[in-house]
Amino acid sequence: MIFKKMMGIGCLLLSSVSALTPGLSHADSEKTLTIANYRDIRDLNPHLYSGELFAQNLIFEGLVHLDENGQPEPWLAESWTVSEDGKLYTFRLRKDVTFSDGTPFDAHVVKSNFDALLDNSGRHSWLESIRLMMEVEKSGKESIRATDDYTVTIEFPNAYYPFLVELGVTRPFRFLSPGCFKNGTTKDGLDCLVGTGSYVLTSNVVDQQSVFEVNNNYWGEKPEINRLVAKVIPDSQARLLALRSGEIDMVYGLQLISAQAYKQFESDRRFNTALSKPVSTRMLILNTTSEQLADTRVRQALTHLTNKAVIAERIMLGLEQPADSLLSKNVPYADIELTAFDHDTSRAMELFRQAGWVSDNGTLKKDGKPLNITLSYDSDKVVERTIAQYLQSEWGKAGINLDLIGEEEQAHRDRLKAADFDISFNISWGTPYDPQSFMGAMRTPVYGDMLAQQGLKEKKQIDQSILAALETVDESERQKLYTYILETLHREAVYIPLTYEQNQAIFNSRVNGVGFNPSQFEIPLQRMSVKE
Repeated sequence: MIFKKMMGIGCLLLSSVSALTPGLSHADSEKTLTIANYRDIRDLNPHLYSGELFAQNLIFEGLVHLDENGQPEPWLAESWTVSEDGKLYTFRLRKDVTFSDGTPFDAHVVKSNFDALLDNSGRHSWLESIRLMMEVEKSGKESIRATDDYTVTIEFPNAYYPFLVELGVTRPFRFLSPGCFKNGTTKDGLDCLVGTGSYVLTSNVVDQQSVFEVNNNYWGEKPEINRLVAKVIPDSQARLLALRSGEIDMVYGLQLISAQAYKQFESDRRFNTALSKPVSTRMLILNTTSEQLADTRVRQALTHLTNKAVIAERIMLGLEQPADSLLSKNVPYADIELTAFDHDTSRAMELFRQAGWVSDNGTLKKDGKPLNITLSYDSDKVVERTIAQYLQSEWGKAGINLDLIGEEEQAHRDRLKAADFDISFNISWGTPYDPQSFMGAMRTPVYGDMLAQQGLKEKKQIDQSILAALETVDESERQKLYTYILETLHREAVYIPLTYEQNQAIFNSRVNGVGFNPSQFEIPLQRMSVKE
């Protein structure tokens, strides 16, 4: 972790409340943090995907916890075993856990929650584990069984190694009190939000604020911060003013923080900062079915034209490092040797020439037609727009007409899923989802990856290799498969890695214990404390 003296704006701002809060003693009020999120917490159903992850992570827990290195460790399951063939997982549950409403947590609760997920299996198509469980269920057997009150077995038709990691992420494998189910399931809404977590949601005024307080029935060690107030402050400048005034004590998360704002206050001694290890890859995805990009040499040429060092240093101001490969080497199975596509204009122009593109009065043409390419981006993300404009200028010097299409987030995602683009911005799923979930989704139309790869002659073999990597119990074989996938996607230049994103935090000296979870979308508030 890297600490510096900085200050800025971000997607999550934390502020200590020094004044007495109604219902709290003076000592308790000193242990309150106010969180300013950019939007409402929304639907916190842990089996769905529209709620704020930081909030879901406060209320709901899973069988497995991922430590700071992304390794599974016991949580609601005190231990587990995996059969030699990798098909059967057996979990032994803690016997001292209750939900915040007093309902005991046991194997029957685990089964009912898993059954609710399978009842909505189509919504979880990105999870290979759900597909495998459904395969067992369709054969007439039960995939999830409560063998006694505190033992659960989960059976797959074949081995599936990422299952423990999937159980450890925030959703959808978190547990809800059965009293909250609606009509015996969770896909159509909930009657309450009751988990086993260290905090409970005590009030929520939509688009204004939410209040979380320590769960008095919590089975584990209670967090030191007694109350969290999540205020909705959509405007970044308003959040920045709150930070400057001292109302806000902490900025957490990379989604809405600009490098300029982060660096602007680096000399402010009132604040400390932290940068995580690389958590995801900022990249461009190239549609191999596009007429202009079907030739591998064209895609390679564009990669050589892209000066990642300039993007990292001048646009990201050194807060992100240049990316030479699809996944950074700290990602499991990604520490392999690849020949980087260095910034080399001469090599790029030679590749264009080999592909039949020649310069005509400063414009690249083939058969008399200019090289016109569209680049789509999320207009809500200032960084994407800035990088797009930079590439438009730089690639233009090589004779490429780069048209920019900026759209709001959902339209941008819809365009990706439909593969209605030449080039688009994309990110890897990040730790701990990389590589297994990121690559697993390349086999299904979850985002743009599957359709964008359809022009590759090796697409079928890539998909087969992904599935084989997920299923093998042989570590060396799994490494070989991932190496083949990464080498092939790299050689074919399906992606242009730009920078490795790092999570970040800016905090007042009153806040202690600031760190990072493996997932950039979680905030380890349970490990934080405040000075009285």
